Amino acid sequence: MKDLVHANPWEMLREYTAARIALGRTGASLPTEELLKFGLAHAQARDAVHQAFDSEPLAEALAAQGLKTFTVHSAATSREQYLYRPDLGRRLSEASREALMALRQPPADLLIVVADGLSSKAVHRQAVPLITQAHPYLEQLGLSLAPVVLAHQSRVALGDDIGECLWAKAVAILIGERPGLSSPDSLSIYLTWGPHTRRLESERNCISNIRPEGLDYPQAAFKWAWLLEQAFQRRLSGVALKDESDNPAMHGKIHPPAVGHLTTP
Repeated sequence: MKDLVHANPWEMLREYTAARIALGRTGASLPTEELLKFGLAHAQARDAVHQAFDSEPLAEALAAQGLKTFTVHSAATSREQYLYRPDLGRRLSEASREALMALRQPPADLLIVVADGLSSKAVHRQAVPLITQAHPYLEQLGLSLAPVVLAHQSRVALGDDIGECLWAKAVAILIGERPGLSSPDSLSIYLTWGPHTRRLESERNCISNIRPEGLDYPQAAFKWAWLLEQAFQRRLSGVALKDESDNPAMHGKIHPPAVGHLTTP
């Protein structure tokens, strides 16, 4: 039966990537093994989108690091509504808005929002290790932190709404990416200086594919901290702030970790 499967000449490259390349063929079709793998990957992506966001374990893990948390919900009342009405995921529910305003939290330099987005699996796996890795950088920068907000049924722009309510100078929303067929658990960071509800997508910086198999925690934490340092120096974010963290001439307080000290919590 193996003679029926024709290998792809790129097959040797598969060891370097999880992307679906060099799948081979049987006649004009995919080999059965690859077809089954595709079905599994598709099911994992769907599960990641629909998996409920369990924020309580995250709150407990962050509390163990000395970080206060507060839970909010967007205006989307269900997962189905969230998927069909992206606009509702971009603004707070009235109850959450009132609760945030009632906090009377003093303005902070940085607000971190941890949001389910399109993959709560990514948030469950990556958010706490990333924040753990970033915490020393945040202390080095001397930034005051608002309570970490855990956001249900959230789109990226919800961070601006929350940031406006809390008068934060900058907001970083850690959110689950749209799952791919080889990456159902990728996390992104969107950084916005001066968050408010009229911000444009071009006014944010994005760090994506954060997971051990992609951009690992030490590298992601360094990029995040570098962008934060530059955002506070220049008082801007987005297309006007290019990621030049790989250029030693652009390093200020924030420097990349030594190669021998890259650790994953």
